[in-house]
Amino acid sequence: MKTIHAIKLINKTAVFVLLTFFFIGCNNDDNTVNEESVEEEVEVVIDDTDFEATDWTTETHTKDVDPNFDEVFEDNAVKRLDIVITEARWQNMLDDMTNLYGTFGGGSRGGGLTDTDEDPIFVPAEVFYKDKEWYRVGVRFKGNSSLQTSWQNGILKLSFKLDFDEFEDDYPQIDNQRFYGFKKLSLKNNFDDKSMLREKVAADVFKNAGLAVSHTAFYTVYVDHGDGPVYFGLYTLVEEVDDTVIDTQFSDDDGNLYKPDGDAASFASGTFDEDEYVKKTNEDEADFSDVANLLSVINDGTRSTDAETWRSNLDAVLDTDVFLKYLAVNTVIQNWDTYGVMTHNYFLYNNPDTSKLTWIPWDNNEALQEGKQGGAANLDFSNISASQWPLIGYMYQDEVYKAKYQAYVQEVVDGAFNTSTMQSLYTSYAALIDEYATSEIPGYTFLNSSADFQSAVNTLKSHVSSRASAVSSYLNN
Repeated sequence: MKTIHAIKLINKTAVFVLLTFFFIGCNNDDNTVNEESVEEEVEVVIDDTDFEATDWTTETHTKDVDPNFDEVFEDNAVKRLDIVITEARWQNMLDDMTNLYGTFGGGSRGGGLTDTDEDPIFVPAEVFYKDKEWYRVGVRFKGNSSLQTSWQNGILKLSFKLDFDEFEDDYPQIDNQRFYGFKKLSLKNNFDDKSMLREKVAADVFKNAGLAVSHTAFYTVYVDHGDGPVYFGLYTLVEEVDDTVIDTQFSDDDGNLYKPDGDAASFASGTFDEDEYVKKTNEDEADFSDVANLLSVINDGTRSTDAETWRSNLDAVLDTDVFLKYLAVNTVIQNWDTYGVMTHNYFLYNNPDTSKLTWIPWDNNEALQEGKQGGAANLDFSNISASQWPLIGYMYQDEVYKAKYQAYVQEVVDGAFNTSTMQSLYTSYAALIDEYATSEIPGYTFLNSSADFQSAVNTLKSHVSSRASAVSSYLNN
């Protein structure tokens, strides 16, 4: 029997003509398909550009409103998102992943991660939330090591990136489509986190310490790629820095936003490389003087000959108070998968109000544990090479900056990472997500059993107590 699959035709008339020709050519006298005369497949799909966005409202679908944080990022709720993708488009996504990272469930290529700058492909999909539809939303898989490792281990609970007007040129009906004021969102899969709390809680701590950081919230995600909705598990929805973070947490969003990645992200002497300071705004302007100046100043010899001048020059290009507070939070809670161990997972924003680069944390699913790759930085950075990580090492060697850092460390354990406050937060969040976390299904979970979840929560509770002790020992020595 001739199979009809999917390719896009110019319009519905073309589909009709092709199908008419097909059946005239293939039918025999008794009006049945002559299977012997058919040897090749014809792939057909009706054009999907002819639709009406009936659920479209100003408040829910346009950029004419402020982002609705109360609706999208509610702290004490678990909400549901449904993603509907045609079978053909889903297969395109899977085929693309196979090309990038090898066979699903087939282990790693050559025993390690694939080094690629290529992102997985976007496809149009429908997104449903509270019985409302968002149309032809750009959906793709996202991540680096978490994405590859999940794929290679045969776990389909992969992180997603949503871009609500990615395909507006193809579908004029969705021009400037937004999700309650948000253009882009990330659905993080809580990779390597059996508590499924780290991404959310770490962001809460940064926010409660008064730092710019993405909002986060818990969502269950269902994906229908042809056979009905499948529960992909409990995710953490994360606000995109280059979308609404710089728009709402700074008074001006016209500054340079960088997502450094690679050796240059260490700011070590001699590592400057424009290609590794990935611009997320002002991409067409070849001006990297702000990050170049930071690298130059932090490594300047006046650090040891004229510390006051060195600090003055550094204060002029980097918001050092923000960085030291960030450093205190990040080191107290322990977060190894970022600056100090890894050359990624942070943003730098040149705040137009101050003309200073401001540090913004990112990607915190590996936080709140000692971690891998030798573990998180010690509170006194004794396990950190100053020349390799000069923003930490050289600033900590300066007595003025060191005193500010230590004051922030005390402030963190007294406030944003207070033991009793965190114990209550862990208890509250664990109760909130328990039924959704422990009901994840094989092939779409990182849990080996439901008991893994509570065990991981208990580990987090023990961790916060141990960090209070560590801080006390550090500050009193």
